[in-house]
Amino acid sequence: MTATEPGMSARTRAWLDQPALARLWDRLRDRLERNGLQARGRLRLDGVTAAEREALALLTGRPYAGDTVSIALADLDAQLRTGAAGRGLVEVVTELRGPLTDRPAARDARRATAEAIWSAADDTLRSHGLADAVWAGPWLEELRRAGTLARLAPDRARRLIGQAIDVMSVLTGPVSPGAGMGRAGVPGRGELAERVTGTAHGLDDGTLLSRIVLRALARAFEVPPPQDARSRRELWEAAGVAVDRVSTTVLTYGLVPLGDEPAVRLLRDRTRAGFETHLTLRDLARITWRLPPDTEVHVCENPRVVEAAADRGCARPLVCASGNPTTTALTLLDALHAAGARLAYRGDFDWPGIAIANRMIGRYSARPWRMRATDYEEHVATARDRGTPLPPLTGAPVDALWDPELTPAMTALGVAVQEESALELLLTDLLSA
Repeated sequence: MTATEPGMSARTRAWLDQPALARLWDRLRDRLERNGLQARGRLRLDGVTAAEREALALLTGRPYAGDTVSIALADLDAQLRTGAAGRGLVEVVTELRGPLTDRPAARDARRATAEAIWSAADDTLRSHGLADAVWAGPWLEELRRAGTLARLAPDRARRLIGQAIDVMSVLTGPVSPGAGMGRAGVPGRGELAERVTGTAHGLDDGTLLSRIVLRALARAFEVPPPQDARSRRELWEAAGVAVDRVSTTVLTYGLVPLGDEPAVRLLRDRTRAGFETHLTLRDLARITWRLPPDTEVHVCENPRVVEAAADRGCARPLVCASGNPTTTALTLLDALHAAGARLAYRGDFDWPGIAIANRMIGRYSARPWRMRATDYEEHVATARDRGTPLPPLTGAPVDALWDPELTPAMTALGVAVQEESALELLLTDLLSA
């Protein structure tokens, strides 16, 4: 609208735009935007000057006394329509102060856009069979509370969350991490990123997509969100994703595979020399695992057990999972299991340790290695006899699926027992031929 259009002359516009009415139009702009561009309610001006009072009286046709003026917006709207302005309050304020924003409508539009993003996320989860995954709902709620996606353009937010769900589908569906600890055939991070985003760098550290996915993985694995490069790498690998094939290793001792390949000979020579060995994913790819009949491989959680076993010249093969097993550890254990090895697993007597043991024992039908209720009670009694303090159990209890008496025993005694506390007992088993 311009000053030359019928109904509002240049003279009228100049009069309305006088300094004495400037505060009125400024306040009306804010009020109308908050009102959804509706001329309703009253506007109060305090500390009115004599010049403002005179101009307001001429504008509304009403005299005012004192330094406070209250104006009904509907009355002012009618006065402007029938007066020289020839148009309503919204049109006049727009001409004098520029386009107005219907704030309630804009807020509703933003809400509708946001709801559409989360509705699309729900639909994508359902389409991947992940709607009932225990991590999915809390993860989406966490993203909503964080507000990061709300600050993005809607199309980008919808695309990012869809890509994150695509990644989680590869990593967790149809088997959840709690049941399977990653899936066979999961590609490396670069390959996974290229498959989902079209670029091999789509899941690199520092990308918003990688942060969103890692939040989901932390929920799925019931661990804190990663805070540094090492914890991010460990979480990717716990989900079965190799960040690369050489920087992470699995610690082993005593493996004697059969065959004449160079990698097999090297491993066998190190075992015969009494050396522990770190194997990379590239090493594992070079080995065709054939084992002596009736091989049993003991699996521990703490590297100290491997170190002590090597120092004592233990006879039995040993693999260290190093806490929540990495991709490299799982790749080795999968290969040993497929080659006919029986596995025996030992971890910590705390709730994260029980959760890991559930997954390991379930994945490999492994024998619990000194991990029954009687073993726990014996460890606690020995520590107390020696006056050795034990840390308290923290977090929610986890049912030990291999021994229904273990969780009640741990809950009753309320202390955690780390694997290395039973080092001598474990070495006794490993020394036996």
